[in-house]
Amino acid sequence: MARRGGMMSDQLKEEIAKELGFYDTVKQEGWGGIKSRDAGNMVKRALEMAEQNMNQIGRP
Repeated sequence: MARRGGMMSDQLKEEIAKELGFYDTVKQEGWGGIKSRDAGNMVKRALEMAEQNMNQIGRP
């Protein structure tokens, strides 16, 4: 099964990993080295950021 390209930019993923405190693991082991919980938290944070951006755009 072929893997699809990710929706988040590498820069955004790195920013969130730094914010959540597991960027060192990413640097040492790559994205495959993070825990599934960390990956879930990363997606959750990205969704929160997107929601905040949508709310800011919608305000006059």
